[in-house]
Amino acid sequence: MPDIAQEETVQASSHPLELPPDAQPAPKWFAVYTNSRHEKRVAQHLSMRQIEHYLPLYRVQRKWSNGLRVTLDLPLFPGYIFVRIQRVQRVRVLEVPGVLALVGGTGGEPASLPEADIEALRSGLPLRRVEPHPLLKVGQRARIRSGAFEGMEGVVVRKKNSFRVVLTLDTIMQSFAVEVDGKELEPLDSAGLACAS
Repeated sequence: MPDIAQEETVQASSHPLELPPDAQPAPKWFAVYTNSRHEKRVAQHLSMRQIEHYLPLYRVQRKWSNGLRVTLDLPLFPGYIFVRIQRVQRVRVLEVPGVLALVGGTGGEPASLPEADIEALRSGLPLRRVEPHPLLKVGQRARIRSGAFEGMEGVVVRKKNSFRVVLTLDTIMQSFAVEVDGKELEPLDSAGLACAS
């Protein structure tokens, strides 16, 4: 007579789609496209569903028509929020009210974002004054060589007396500008290599 415990073990391991928790692929960051002006609401729904997410915000002063000045925290990338999930969890994200799609890459698959980019945003935003910036295709490219955004590359622009570097997250075609000191910048040539001084 066969051992019942041994039979259960064979049946339990015969499901090829079920991986043990330690064999699951590591979660990755993905950009989620949302309904216009619903980023904060989507973030609330993701929190309630215990889905790891990140909504980069920037602070701006606005003056209402009645003369009242207010400080607002607005999404740095309007229409986008980032989630850290395993690919198989994307349906859970797509079920969230206000979510339109995961930003795709090639072949209709969602495109994951580099972990370093999200970590740079998380650690750098509280330290610098940032604001959204239109996507630029022309201008001097440079790499930030020190500070919170070290290693990120972007386009250098001037605003008043300070340098600003426009950094772009290519996956979602969104840019933001960050103020930097000129000595923190390393010019790059068109191929993305550091220029000789």
